[in-house]
Amino acid sequence: MNVFLAEDDPALREQLTAVINEVCDAHVVASAETESEAVDWLRVHRSQWELAVLDLFLKKGTGFGILEKLPPASQRDAVIVLTNSATPENRARCLALGACAVYDKSRELDQFLDHCLRHGSQPGGCRG
Repeated sequence: MNVFLAEDDPALREQLTAVINEVCDAHVVASAETESEAVDWLRVHRSQWELAVLDLFLKKGTGFGILEKLPPASQRDAVIVLTNSATPENRARCLALGACAVYDKSRELDQFLDHCLRHGSQPGGCRG
């Protein structure tokens, strides 16, 4: 499974890449630190990713902005949010914008990894 990662913290991006690659039997094919970089990559490479993992707060822009600018529903079930700001309001907004699921980085990493594993073995729908 090819994964795209939008995360602006270099150390965390490296750790998440390693964990996703090893635990989820996946390959992080690209990453971005800003909303515009992420949107550009995701649009140009639509056929090259099966799962996009978005942080909400990036160097420039937000995961909300990425969700708003993604292609129509054809790939929305392949977008999940992993954030330190998984408040009820942020969760609701992400889901309203089409995210499949929202996970808290500090408390729900196991659930996030489980979602990645399930997505890799059964692509094509939200199982968050």
